[in-house]
This record gives sequence, structure tokens and C-alpha cells, in this order.
Amino acid sequence: QVQLVESGGGLVQAGGSLRLSCAASGRTFTNYRMGWFRQAPGKEREFVAAISWSGGSTYYGDSVKGRFTISIDNAKNTITLQMNSLKPEDTAVYYCAADRLARSSDIRNRYAYESWGQGTQVTVSS
Repeated sequence: QVQLVESGGGLVQAGGSLRLSCAASGRTFTNYRMGWFRQAPGKEREFVAAISWSGGSTYYGDSVKGRFTISIDNAKNTITLQMNSLKPEDTAVYYCAADRLARSSDIRNRYAYESWGQGTQVTVSS
């Protein structure tokens, strides 16, 4: 049973930074793709970033490219999302997710990710 636990959310002013972490457990994650998604009130869940378990491939949504960085610590089974230059429109619940099949066509597809964390709130004030 895959377990994903996010941490690091909070309240920050526009222009500030936050670091989110996702602790993964429950199985061996070799060949998995790990992703971050977010969901604002009244909006659909949106792709933010993803990374291969090896760390060799990273992907970003257009709205966060150049501001967010995803990384992975294989020894600790932890995925980190460093968020810089935060904007009020980044306000959302952020979810960590795991995709076992990691098809190249499904990087941004939330339905391809089988396991999800409980989410962590990020609020950016203007």
C-alpha cells in the first residue's frame, strides 16, 4: 500500500518561497514517476511538476516553469517542491502523487496517478 504524506505548506507573502516535501512509503518505487498537482477552490486539479524516480527527468506546468523546482532524494524516499517567486494565483491545496506505469503520454494526466497524499494548503497573500 503506497502512502504519500505531504508537509511544508503555509501562508507566505507574494514574492516569497516555500518548500513542500512528500514522504513516500509502502513499496519499492523504482520506475515510478512522482508528481505534484494543485487544486484551488472551484477549479480542477492542475499539474504542477513531475519527476522520474531516478531524478533524471523533470517536467513542469507552464504556470510554474522557472519558479518551481522538483527534486528527489532516493535514499529518503522524499520528493521536494521548491517554490520561489510565489504569486497569489499559486494559492491552492498541493497534492503529491505516484504513477506506477509512468507512460510518456501521461505526465500531466492526473488520472494516470494511482496514489495520492492528503494534500497541504499553500496560501499566498498579495
